[in-house]
Amino acid sequence: MTSTQQNYVNGEWSDSENGETFECTDPAAPDEVVAEYQRSTAADVESAVEAAADASEEWATMPAPQRGAILREAAANLAERKEELTQLLVREEGKTSGEAGGEVQRAIDIFYYYAEKTRDLGGSRKSASSAGTDLYTVDQPVGVAGLITPWNYPIAIPAWKMAPALATGNTVVLKPAELAPGTALALAGALDEADIPDGVVNVVTGKGSELGPPLIEHEEVDAVSFTGSTEVGQQVYQSATDAGKRAQCEMGGKNPTVVGESADVEQAADIVANGAFGVTGQACTACSRAIVHESVHDEFVDALVARAEDIDIGPGDEYDMGPQVSESELEGTLDYVDVAEQEGATLETGGGQPEGEHLGDGYYVEPTVFSGVERDFRIFQEEVFGPLVSVTEVADFEEALETANDSQYGLSASIVTNDHEEAERFVHEVESGVAKVNAKTTGLELHVPFGGFKQSSTETWREQGDAGIDFYTIQRTVYDEF
Repeated sequence: MTSTQQNYVNGEWSDSENGETFECTDPAAPDEVVAEYQRSTAADVESAVEAAADASEEWATMPAPQRGAILREAAANLAERKEELTQLLVREEGKTSGEAGGEVQRAIDIFYYYAEKTRDLGGSRKSASSAGTDLYTVDQPVGVAGLITPWNYPIAIPAWKMAPALATGNTVVLKPAELAPGTALALAGALDEADIPDGVVNVVTGKGSELGPPLIEHEEVDAVSFTGSTEVGQQVYQSATDAGKRAQCEMGGKNPTVVGESADVEQAADIVANGAFGVTGQACTACSRAIVHESVHDEFVDALVARAEDIDIGPGDEYDMGPQVSESELEGTLDYVDVAEQEGATLETGGGQPEGEHLGDGYYVEPTVFSGVERDFRIFQEEVFGPLVSVTEVADFEEALETANDSQYGLSASIVTNDHEEAERFVHEVESGVAKVNAKTTGLELHVPFGGFKQSSTETWREQGDAGIDFYTIQRTVYDEF
């Protein structure tokens, strides 16, 4: 029997005002319903924001280590449910078991991390110019935070927004993506079991187009944090800032890996394949452009094709690569395959839907490699949210760097090289918020800043680590002359 999940508002599990629900299905078996969720309305958002506003003062004035103790207990609650949440993530989003388990662990680690950070919150003492003056700063929460998160990391991204917001004394209203909201509700459940005060955490499910505007524009919401597409993110940022709110938006990517003349080709193929085909290419940091020196180009293409063709595709609990999250995402990837062929790129492998009895009607696509991709091709310039990587040949490092930077996006970039001077120049001159040497474009540490340049970010505030704390706090300077 299909379970029906409720919103979490003001410390209670409740149905939406209109009583309507929607279904989430398994992308590996679209006829199988995973769960039903509340199709919330603007009125439900209103209730959630009011609850968060009412709880704001009590939570803000609670000693930070006490808030940390609640986050720590929530992390332990998540850890107890790790296997259950891993399987939910596999069924709702399509990740493999290994990928899903890693993401759940990431959420657990984030809550533990910010639980410990609460011990260091408060402000700093400064030296005054006159005797008898005590000069210091006080960090205080911004207030109510509206969080809007995507489907591709449906527990990790809500965690890395929610945990620093709560640690610093803010209350939150979370609107998770409609395609995979189950694990986001599990975060609320873990905090509820940890006895977080009513109204501090609120989660409402439903369509972003219907719930986003009333959340972003509500007069009681003080800060807005969004992760998703560039098109939507720009609209969110405009609406939030027009309403005078603090806002951060992390958006799309078109991430390059440069393969230098001195690169170990086998290593380079591993790095690009892992970055391009992991999580079915459905990561904003996924590698979608391989920019390869002409001296190793042919060897690299052969090695990358071999790795793509060695990937076993199927349901996430048994295979190397799972399905795309929805039919529309699958169609989008297949459309780009057609576009690439029309533009004159060479299809080296993949490009279609795999066959096999175990695949059923799932939203599967083959890992795809195109060579002969020029810089003005759409698959070079536009984000393809699927396991598709383009290969562009270059004559030298200067051309490689110029080619890597020829994009409206600037989220993550990497280089594979044994030339230290090239590596140093790359990390200083590449136009991206994350730069890696001899590593894949995906994969982030939780204690360092994350964010992009150009159209990948609003470039206002970074996420994670101390940067996450900065976004959710504002400083007061105190002069005490007793």
